[in-house]
Amino acid sequence: MKLKQVLPLAGCLLATTALMSACSQTKTTSKQTSTAAKVAKATKQTVTKTDVTNAKKLLINQHKWRYNAKHKVYYQVGIKYGTKTTSKTYESMGIFIPAKYVTAKASGNKTYRLTFNNKAKLKGYTAKTAPIVIPVNTPGYAAQAAPTGYDSSSAKYTKAGFIYVAAGCRGLSQTDKSNGSSPWGVTDLKAAVRTLRLNSSRIAGNTNRVFTFGHSGGGAQSALMGATGDSKKYTKYLKKIGAPLATTAGKSTSDAIAGAMAWCPITSLDTANEAYEWNMGQYATTGTRKSGTWTKALSNDMATQYASYINKLGLKDSNGQTLSLTKSSTGIYTTGTYATYLKKEVEQSLNNFLKDTTFPYKATSTEGPSGAAAQTGTKKSGSLPSGTKPSGTAKSGKMPSGSSGTAMGSQSTSSGKTYKTAKAYIKSLNKNGTWITYNVKKNTATITSMKAFVKHCKTASKDVGAFDGLTRQQTENQLFATSGSSANHFDSTISKLLKQNSAKYAKLKNYKASYAKAYQKDLKKTDALGSTMQQRLNLYNPMYYLTSYYDGYNTSKVAKYWRIRTGINQSDTALTVETNLKLALQQNKQVKSVDFATVWGQGHTEAERTGNNETNFIKWVNRSLK
Repeated sequence: MKLKQVLPLAGCLLATTALMSACSQTKTTSKQTSTAAKVAKATKQTVTKTDVTNAKKLLINQHKWRYNAKHKVYYQVGIKYGTKTTSKTYESMGIFIPAKYVTAKASGNKTYRLTFNNKAKLKGYTAKTAPIVIPVNTPGYAAQAAPTGYDSSSAKYTKAGFIYVAAGCRGLSQTDKSNGSSPWGVTDLKAAVRTLRLNSSRIAGNTNRVFTFGHSGGGAQSALMGATGDSKKYTKYLKKIGAPLATTAGKSTSDAIAGAMAWCPITSLDTANEAYEWNMGQYATTGTRKSGTWTKALSNDMATQYASYINKLGLKDSNGQTLSLTKSSTGIYTTGTYATYLKKEVEQSLNNFLKDTTFPYKATSTEGPSGAAAQTGTKKSGSLPSGTKPSGTAKSGKMPSGSSGTAMGSQSTSSGKTYKTAKAYIKSLNKNGTWITYNVKKNTATITSMKAFVKHCKTASKDVGAFDGLTRQQTENQLFATSGSSANHFDSTISKLLKQNSAKYAKLKNYKASYAKAYQKDLKKTDALGSTMQQRLNLYNPMYYLTSYYDGYNTSKVAKYWRIRTGINQSDTALTVETNLKLALQQNKQVKSVDFATVWGQGHTEAERTGNNETNFIKWVNRSLK
């Protein structure tokens, strides 16, 4: 009798479980559908007759392709992506196509008319399936010149079966007078992507498989391309340069991309100053953070404000635990689940290094440990992304934010020194005080605290106001230029603190009341198209589109595939910047995969755990698509 009673009960439980599972799946599907519907509605674009007429002017001439015999590539440069562009140096692009995909017919003057062979394969791709890769070589948010001839930087990518698109874009430190501040650099790149889609039948490659890649300021703009797909907030800027908002058939174009690669992205500028003080500034005691100075008090207040931001941001770890910060007996909000998570991230970086490295090991400050080379006590210098300049060492520990130079924290190890064993390497890290515990048998390590890591490996190298300088001296200040002002303040948190705490700051060294007035004045300025400083800041903040903390959430098409690498020792930006970006992406329902790593011992460079950065990027694109 008991058995008969149990069986129906078991059946009921199974049925209940199945029902709950079905309900769960329905809810999940519903949420995904809801997200897709919200995004579709938010990004839907109305096409006008003017848009169609404009598109006809941006069709690629199929008779003007040239051929590079050495690399077996057909290419065309000087392709305009806007009918109202103003810069001949920057606002055009070049397209480079492997000859394998092409049937060419001479059209005179060393030019060719192309048709495409959709059956021929190169590295597993065809003319219909090949991905399109776009380098974003804009360190310090610099301008990127468009190619004027064959670009040899494309060779490694076309050999891999990719279509290589070198799109020029405006930026800072350019040689012409066209506007290069926010959001023009990303606007130009978006226009290039829309032009590729307009001409999808006139080029080889799958225009739904566009990947961008860049380092530093280029990494930031690559991340923006991945986060801001089809955002209407860029529409008025796209119209200003005559970008193709529609096809000749009257369908809207898209600037959404499939994937984004970012090395050391200098981004999240709305909170980057505060993040810098929380992560590094609070532990510094010299320069603008010297005790008794008003800027030290400002630094501490900024760190506190960052904790408040984190507690509202709603980031979660892989277990669904909300990450937050709590008041601490020592330091400024240095305890809580977020602090613990960041400490574990540092430990993971160190343990990855121990796993990847074969000793003897020769320390470097440019690229990560590299397989066979590490076995001989040396490491290969991975080649830089196409067009990227080699890293240099910053003078006096300072450098332009987002530049391609290296700004390392004070390190316990010596660059160029060879360490015979992992134990010897850890010992060198502990030479100024033990902060790492090493387990020889397991070849793993733990650290005592984030403070210790910062003290030994990631000390602050920028003054308070690391991105929004008190005298507008930082590179990012130029990113928010307006008519008549080549640099402006943009951080509303700093402005708020200067206003609220003026009495406190005035009692300390070096304070000037003019600082508060300058911030308030600049934050009221608008650009030529009427956008406020906050709106322009949002346009250059990937996080604005990725998490529900911001109003921009679900108003853009976010790339499915992401790869982020950062040198953990860099003092160019806080470790929290890349970490928050990763966490927000992992929580975003539009994102399929996030390949993330902080690379131990490396600074502001194209950091990789092993191997060559270009090769690793190519492999990642292949893994994402195949």
